[in-house]
Amino acid sequence: MQYTYNYEEDEYMTQEEEWDRDLLLDPAWEKQQRKTFTAWCNSHLRKAGTQIENIEEDFRNGLKLMLLLEVISGERLPKPDRGKMRFHKIANVNKALDYIASKGVKLVSIGAEEIVDGNVKMTLGMIWTIILRFAIQDISVEETSAKEGLLLWCQRKTAPYRNVNIQNFHLSWKDGLAFSALIHRHRPDLLDYDKLDEDDPIGNINLAMEIAEKHLDIPKMLDAEDIVNTPKPDERAIMTYVSCFYHAFAGAEQVLINCPFRLLIVSFHLSRVFSVQDIAGAWQRLEQAEKGYEEWLLNEIRRLERLEHLAEKFRQKASTHEQWAYGKEQILLQKDYESASLTEVRAMLRKHEAFESDLAAHQDRVEQIAAIAQELNELDYHDAASVNDRCQKICDQWDSLGTLTQKRREALERTEKLLETIDQLHLEFAKRAAPFNNWMEGAMEDLQDMFIVHSIEEIQSLISAHDQFKATLPEADGERQAILSIQNEVEKVIQSYSMRISASNPYSTVTVEEIRTKWEKVKQLVPQRDQSLQEELARQHANERLRRQFAAQANVIGPWIQTKMEEIARSSIEMTGPLEDQMNQLKQYEQNIINYKHNIDKLEGDHQLIQEALVFDNKHTNYTMEHIRVGWELLLTTIARTINEVETQILTRDAKGITQEQMNDFRASFNHFDRRKNGLMDHDDFRACLISMGYDLGEAEFARIMTLVDPNGQGTVTFQSFIDFMTRETADTDTAEQVIASFRILASDKPYILADELRRELPPEQAQYCIKRMPPYTGPGSVPGALDYTSFSSALYGESDL
Repeated sequence: MQYTYNYEEDEYMTQEEEWDRDLLLDPAWEKQQRKTFTAWCNSHLRKAGTQIENIEEDFRNGLKLMLLLEVISGERLPKPDRGKMRFHKIANVNKALDYIASKGVKLVSIGAEEIVDGNVKMTLGMIWTIILRFAIQDISVEETSAKEGLLLWCQRKTAPYRNVNIQNFHLSWKDGLAFSALIHRHRPDLLDYDKLDEDDPIGNINLAMEIAEKHLDIPKMLDAEDIVNTPKPDERAIMTYVSCFYHAFAGAEQVLINCPFRLLIVSFHLSRVFSVQDIAGAWQRLEQAEKGYEEWLLNEIRRLERLEHLAEKFRQKASTHEQWAYGKEQILLQKDYESASLTEVRAMLRKHEAFESDLAAHQDRVEQIAAIAQELNELDYHDAASVNDRCQKICDQWDSLGTLTQKRREALERTEKLLETIDQLHLEFAKRAAPFNNWMEGAMEDLQDMFIVHSIEEIQSLISAHDQFKATLPEADGERQAILSIQNEVEKVIQSYSMRISASNPYSTVTVEEIRTKWEKVKQLVPQRDQSLQEELARQHANERLRRQFAAQANVIGPWIQTKMEEIARSSIEMTGPLEDQMNQLKQYEQNIINYKHNIDKLEGDHQLIQEALVFDNKHTNYTMEHIRVGWELLLTTIARTINEVETQILTRDAKGITQEQMNDFRASFNHFDRRKNGLMDHDDFRACLISMGYDLGEAEFARIMTLVDPNGQGTVTFQSFIDFMTRETADTDTAEQVIASFRILASDKPYILADELRRELPPEQAQYCIKRMPPYTGPGSVPGALDYTSFSSALYGESDL
């Protein structure tokens, strides 16, 4: 089946096809057109059980666009493509555009690709073209049509009303009185025009739109604020909305005119003269009356059929709604949020939002039920009373659901805010309580920590640190009070709003009681620590006195012992004269040392006190008691050994007949080769001494001699061993000849020796000793620097004078 429609373009349509598309880019106008066109489309699409949300998105696949055209035209369009590819969408949109074009509408610059791509400007332009063709173009008033016809209709209907002067479709509607006048003209029972306030345009517009939506089935297509606050409201949006009023009122049924059939018969019988023309005219009128009566009967049958259809539709919709609404009020009255956690309340809010969406979706059904009930009343339905009663219960329940829904949302949001506040307080408590608890635990550990100090400085450092810690206590107490006040605030919120939840903190294991207990423990430990530190300070002062007392004596005794040791060592080297005089001098030293013993005993007593006080260091002296003891014992040993040596020398002298002069020479030689000046010669010193005395030593010979002078293998030769060896050698050999023979070997059989040869063959000190004392050689074969070792050796053993 094909539908044809011959459409003659008039001047207005020609102008509208050339509308300025750039105006749609104005944000205010675009916003108004979006809302108006979306509502207009949904007012038709809901008849097919669907709607759109986003005008540029929901028409992109062409399916709802084709459905919209079918609903408003009552015609079937070609079957749409069901694929989801782009070319399927373009094909569907093209089918819709082709249908619009088939109605004589010229689509300027509107292509399927732009609609599929979601071009807002082109989509709004297309919808406006559809509105013009199917909602405005057919309006005709006193030989004017479309826009002019709609404007004239509005002017005629509102002419009797004060403050209403409709000259256009933008500024004339800003105060809302024009909308109200149209409603009052046709339905004066819906509003009291005289009570409207010209200075309240937003209130007037909202009232008119609410009445139109509730009682006239005209959806709200504009926002009052957009109309009032826009300098020039969008003309197309106003026209679209006003056209809905025209169709709502102008399409009402006309009052049926009673059929004049019987009057025509009576008048026919009463007529006395009948001409052919009179009979033909009467017959024609009779046929017209019969036709009118037949039309009345058909219309009445249609009315009754529609009434029954509407009643059944009312019952179905009412039953569906009542089944959906059953138990909803009890659910909304629940106060399960009072004992719920924040997570649970947020879940309840999301669930409630879903219910609100469901509630909003059922708004249309309730409105449809009310509209059907109103229509049944207008059509004088025989059981209108029960319909009205049921409709009123549904509306009352709907209002109750709306109120309860809002109250539950407010309660949930209030509870959520309170729980968020409590949660934030819990989090703040946890953030502050954890470090403060750690600080208190650390403070308790430090306050109870045992300290070991060894000086006044160390204990004073601890006291200073403790004083600094005490200085932080007021600040710490302030932090403690702040933390406790957070928990108090939580408990206050719970108590103030009678919340049935636990005050326990999910973010922290630290409790208020634990903080109070530990703080009291810290306050108890602080004075205890003070007392311990002061006691230790007094003990360290006492220890310091002991240190100074010990050091004062040790610093005198130590140097005295060292001095005496040096004096004894020096005397053993430098003393001359008879051995008996040396013995007397050493005895005097020994007596002086013995007389000093009481100072050592006193120092021992002070040391005993230091030991008992557990003092192990003393910065006031480098001497320890052990040093003093060792030095004292060494001093006694040294003086005793020195005296013993002199006594031995006396015995040796007397036994072997050594003169005092020889003894002095032995001492001089020994002291010369005693490099360390400690009264001992090592093997090298002793070897050099022997060579200087003319011994021709091989390793075997030297080893033999060492067994005599160092029988214990200690590596050193004492003065006594040296004297014993020398007295034995003096008695057995000619010492001068032996020394001369040794120097001759060193000089390679020359009668003289050079200084370089002495330095090369002898240790440095021994070489220097010989070079300094040997006279120059003046005999045969003399060379510069030649030294006379023969004269030197003879003089060394007293056989000649140098």
